[in-house]
Amino acid sequence: MKSRKLVLWLLAIALLASVLVGCQSTTPTAAPETAKSAATLAPTAAPKAVLAANTVVDGIETDPMKVTGDVVTAGSSTVFPLAERIAERFQDEGYAGNITIDSIGSGAGYERFCVAGETDVANASRGIKDSEIESCRAIGREPIEIRVGTDALAVVVSTANTFVTGVTKAELAAIFSDATVKWSDVNPAWPAENIQRFIPGTDSGTFDFFVEEVFAKDKTPHLSAANTQLSEDDNVLVQGVQGSPYAIGYFGYAYYAENADKLNVLAIEGVTPTNATVDDNSYPLSRPLFLYADAGILAAKPQVASYISFFLTHVNEEIVSVGYFPAPAEALEAARASLADAIE
Repeated sequence: MKSRKLVLWLLAIALLASVLVGCQSTTPTAAPETAKSAATLAPTAAPKAVLAANTVVDGIETDPMKVTGDVVTAGSSTVFPLAERIAERFQDEGYAGNITIDSIGSGAGYERFCVAGETDVANASRGIKDSEIESCRAIGREPIEIRVGTDALAVVVSTANTFVTGVTKAELAAIFSDATVKWSDVNPAWPAENIQRFIPGTDSGTFDFFVEEVFAKDKTPHLSAANTQLSEDDNVLVQGVQGSPYAIGYFGYAYYAENADKLNVLAIEGVTPTNATVDDNSYPLSRPLFLYADAGILAAKPQVASYISFFLTHVNEEIVSVGYFPAPAEALEAARASLADAIE
């Protein structure tokens, strides 16, 4: 009996010892440290502010998205399609204001800018006259000339016309003057058919330029010619010339380019209007295209300065597809300098 109790006691001691050993061997160890996530464990310092790019150049805001306020322009029907293209791009790139572009002719555009004072910019296909500068000064405006491109005034006939492909300046004057009625009056080899003349209205810079270059500034014989229809709308002139093989007209090159499948452009003194002949001034009827502004307007309405700056920056990317020719690089640089000087 004693021996059995002893055995039981020894077994109990052994069991207790095994439990104690097992407890020591299964003591939990620290869990391995997992990789820390930078997104969740990095110090929560405030993010650095992103500095906005400085888009003000020479005092002019150049980002269309930051420009506010409206712009009002009027003038040349020749400049109109170019101004319209630039205005559309200005808005496409973020400008949220309104740009008004009235196609009323250079003379009427100067009237609104220099006499009525109703517009911010005058679009022009001729330089401003001394009398118009005086009108501007009378209302406290000093015109700033901004060259934006070059036009080749196109003299055109219908594609149905098979008898004339080019003229001299003397023939051009005869065709559009009261000295002739029929084509054969100009050249006996041409048809004995009445000349149907389609010309810009007298408020047009195109009309003024043509009279100066072809009629030595005397518009009387031009306006007195028979069968002459005037219009400030170049599209009306295009349609008129298209309508008859005996019609002839003239307007900005862009309106010819847009209708080149229906019109033929005439060579003048053997020279047709091309980029090369406009650049080297060998085409007799090439002319500059302008915008006119005023320093007071640019200061009071900075959106006008932004619009003109955008115009000068992008005009050469758009002008050829509109139907005109780039201004010389030095002319555009001079325009940028004039704009910058006006802002100072």
